[in-house]
Amino acid sequence: MVGRGGLTGIVNIMKRTGAEDLGDFYPIRPDCLADTPKPRFKPRAGKTLSERRWNAAFSEDGHLDIEKVLRRIQRGGVHPAIKGSVWEFVLGCFDPNSTYEERDQLRQCRREQYIRWKAECQHMVPVIGSGKLITTPIITDDGQTVIDSSINSTFSDKRSIQWMRALHQIGLDVVRTDRTLAFYDSEKNQAKLWDILAIYAWVDNDISYVQGMNDICSPMVILLENEADAFWCFERAMRRLRENFRCSASSMGVQTQLSTLSQVIKTVDPKLHQHLEALDGGEYLFAFRMLMVLFRREFTFADSLYLWELMWAMEYNPNIFSLYEKPIAESDKSAESVLNNKLLKQCGKFERNKVKTGCKDQQSALAVFLVASVLEAKNKRILKEAKGLDDVVQILSDITGNMDARKVCKDALKIHKKYLSKAKK
Repeated sequence: MVGRGGLTGIVNIMKRTGAEDLGDFYPIRPDCLADTPKPRFKPRAGKTLSERRWNAAFSEDGHLDIEKVLRRIQRGGVHPAIKGSVWEFVLGCFDPNSTYEERDQLRQCRREQYIRWKAECQHMVPVIGSGKLITTPIITDDGQTVIDSSINSTFSDKRSIQWMRALHQIGLDVVRTDRTLAFYDSEKNQAKLWDILAIYAWVDNDISYVQGMNDICSPMVILLENEADAFWCFERAMRRLRENFRCSASSMGVQTQLSTLSQVIKTVDPKLHQHLEALDGGEYLFAFRMLMVLFRREFTFADSLYLWELMWAMEYNPNIFSLYEKPIAESDKSAESVLNNKLLKQCGKFERNKVKTGCKDQQSALAVFLVASVLEAKNKRILKEAKGLDDVVQILSDITGNMDARKVCKDALKIHKKYLSKAKK
């Protein structure tokens, strides 16, 4: 299993030394050590999903006991040595009921599809796949090639022009991504992230590329050694998040979730909502970034990964694989909620609560309730100290590196339950 991830060599070192320092899994650049908060997440024996328990969860032919795995993840996250392999299941890349052979065939098909897409993109922009990346514009608005650019043809079709215009912005974002991590000291690793984002922007022409996607994709690049596998893991994550990145002339998709957040706080904590409205913060735009990139700025790198896998385990629905095998346009909806008792047990805690209560609101993602739990944790300070929106932003900025992911998720589940109860009344 581990051989498919990007951590094999480090894992072997860990086994020899017995070390469990997360800094050995996600090394920090020496010049950033002093300013980088220590992660709170620590693998805990008997709670964290270990490599041994992960391997034991598979039957002889490869069927995965997803119910057992979800319980373990929700208790203590996933050990860094196996995160990539586990994420492929909780994100819906693979069906737990499939065999080793079926997954190997599917993985090979996906890798071949990725190679075909990459060849299409490489034909237009040869820099793709070269180990380099682009950070300056290569094409004008009307499709004319910029002098000294990496392409030598003129393009007139709207799709190609839109895509090529995005490439340098992807490059600018990539060189700023997770700069505290030693992993991205390598231009080859930066180029791998750039290639995946560029190819995704080509494939998902409807959404293309929007800033923030780089923060979602980066962990996949680090955890999964094979570029195609990392792409598909990112693609599955985007199935959940892509509506957040949908842009129009007047709004971003994430504003729909902000509207839901407003409704949640108004229901569970009217006093706090009234105070925020009085500060002209009733649209909750100060929470925009938390929802957009799933708390990547509020948690350390290791803690944000822990938070994500807790979320994905809690939101897991056994129909996710079959739903995501459909084209993107057909799967932009929640997994079917009609589940028998056996399948219901294979749902995560959050998803199970939604199914049992009949909640079908697609925007009521766990992330909304995570933000609500953060606001509730800072309730007293906001009510007492916030005299304007700048104060709210400052109070929330103090949480950076100081939150426990498991507690935030636990509190979010409580708020979700409270919200559903009050909303019914």
